[in-house]
Amino acid sequence: MNGEEEFFDAVTEANQRVTGVIRVDTSKSNGIGKVGERPPQENGLQKHRTSLPAPMFTRSDFSVWSILKKCIGLELSKITMPIAFNEPLSFLQRITEYMEHVYLIHKASRQPQPLERMQSVAAFAVSAVASQWERTGKPFNPLLGETYELIREDLGFRFISEQVSHHPPISAFYSEGLSQDFLFHGSIYPKLKFWGKSVEAEPRGTITLELLKHDEAYTWTNPTCCVHNVIIGKLWIEQYGTVEILNHRTGDKCVLHFKPCGLFGKELHKVEGHIQDRNKKKLFMIYGKWTECLWGIDPVAYESFKKQERRGDHLKKAKPTDNGSEKADGDVVDAVPEVQETVQVIPGSKLLWRVNTRPPNSAQMYNFTSFTVSLNELETGMEKILAPTDCRLRPDIRGMENGNMDLASQEKERLEEKQREARRERAREEAEWQTRWFHQGSNPYTGTPDWLYTGGYFERDYSSCPDIY
Repeated sequence: MNGEEEFFDAVTEANQRVTGVIRVDTSKSNGIGKVGERPPQENGLQKHRTSLPAPMFTRSDFSVWSILKKCIGLELSKITMPIAFNEPLSFLQRITEYMEHVYLIHKASRQPQPLERMQSVAAFAVSAVASQWERTGKPFNPLLGETYELIREDLGFRFISEQVSHHPPISAFYSEGLSQDFLFHGSIYPKLKFWGKSVEAEPRGTITLELLKHDEAYTWTNPTCCVHNVIIGKLWIEQYGTVEILNHRTGDKCVLHFKPCGLFGKELHKVEGHIQDRNKKKLFMIYGKWTECLWGIDPVAYESFKKQERRGDHLKKAKPTDNGSEKADGDVVDAVPEVQETVQVIPGSKLLWRVNTRPPNSAQMYNFTSFTVSLNELETGMEKILAPTDCRLRPDIRGMENGNMDLASQEKERLEEKQREARRERAREEAEWQTRWFHQGSNPYTGTPDWLYTGGYFERDYSSCPDIY
């Protein structure tokens, strides 16, 4: 991995939720489990770990400004960041967090009507960005040729991803239901820009979900993500923009507006939208927060409620409180909006999705969800089965997870240099890099450029895999 690109994941893939730097006293255990400590199997299914081997450390001694001050307006794909800003995961593992609420895909597949299927698909699309809330660390930039697989029999899917390009950084992924009910695939290459106080990640790449039993395909692109106060002040995140989910068989479309925070933070985290048919007739209204829950209701009931709300609006107006922009070192901080904790539920609404409760020790574990905590788990004997390019075998990520920051930094530098040398060697031999599990092509539904799964990964022949670690 070229050090030029280390900030690629800083807020990568428009999926980085940030709220404040957490400082932890690493001299105490904070309830973090011992290395190798494993809960027993239950009902024949493997139980996954519930904590990391070592707690998160303080980042207070590092100055982001010293690194970013020359980068205003530039794309953040060629900037080296110290390991202190990382979290112990690869970006390929971060993508896998899309699958935390995979039950919504299974639910969509079971629905007999296309409108109900779209409701579950829309909930899945929103849930896929929910794990980003409050995440202050950036994932490790994947090495060219790096892979990550995840098989969860309890959740009914298997997943494979590969870093298919280094410049620009592109990650391709493919997942399938173990009961042959769905395919989920795409390629991610966000464009990141630094704007003085904030970092904005514009999403690139199409996400495709195929419901095989219904011969239906849905495509969409994630919202834009913005991380505020990257220089001074308390980090916080918003996601905004319009996400359009298209059912290519029926022509139905779900239009979701991820609201920008607004002047007094009233719109923070809000999502509002609707499902329409091919003639643009609204069939169903959707509202909620991407950090919390999503509800839906019939358009007539929704409009009736909104009219009542507008009529009584003059009674509810209150003076907004000024949660003031502080000043520090001559710079103005973007005020952190006060989060309104609950969504006002319109009578007659249907709950489409609710976020999973995070584990009690999440703050000491980089604000990981329970699903995320298990992603870098390396069970005994697993290394004999995994591809040698799997993220779990990366020594810098493993070192960081175990709390050995010096080892992690040394290994990160060694891997970067090894990647640079491999690139120089290919240049000398005029050899092109060959991807292993994905190939360039066109998305079968949108016609746009995409990376498609070639197949064969789970046949376990890894003889052609590169030596990247």
